[in-house]
Order: sequence, then structure tokens, then C-alpha cells
Amino acid sequence: MSKDPDKLGIFVTTPQYMTPLLKITEAAQRAGKKVKIFLTFKAIHLTKHSEFAKLVKMVPEDDLAICADSYVCEGFDVDTDIPAGMTPKQMRTQAFHGEILSQCGKYIVL
Repeated sequence: MSKDPDKLGIFVTTPQYMTPLLKITEAAQRAGKKVKIFLTFKAIHLTKHSEFAKLVKMVPEDDLAICADSYVCEGFDVDTDIPAGMTPKQMRTQAFHGEILSQCGKYIVL
């Protein structure tokens, strides 16, 4: 599969970037780009941020995922503590990150 220049992949590893993540996502969507986001490592704590629900509403289910292993490592339960607005399907593995790398023409790390 070739990389799509109209897709932006965002790989988030740290929890201090909620505001930039929202602004980048909004700007990319205004520019007509599709955004795919993967939260891993300590960034899974963003799921408890007061503005996380806004991000969930902005990004389609298939394009927003949380690393299930990181979620568990940080003390959360992937079966009983799915973030509001998300589905169990969005609790993914690093394979989703690989999909982002192979599909998105642009890629950033926060």
C-alpha cells in the first residue's frame, strides 16, 4: 500500500500534549486531511483528560486507538475501563502504529 499524502499520522507518547494534539487535529481536518492517532506509553493518561472526549468526537473510531498494553501497564483495565466514547475495538496493539506508518504520507510524534 502506498502512503496517502492526505493522511496525517500522529503518534503520541507523552501526556502533556492534549492542547497541541487537539489543535493539530483541527488544523489538519480543516485542511481536508484524514488524521490517524495512536496513544501509547504515558500518553494513555490523556484518556483521563477533561478534553479527551472532544478528541474522540473529532476522530472516527477506526482512526483513533490506544495501546492496550500501555493502558494495562499504567494500571487501567482494558475490559472494564474503556474511555468514554470509545469502544473495545479501539484498544489496539502496536500493529496499529505500523498501519499508520504504512498509510500516512505525513507523520508526527508528540
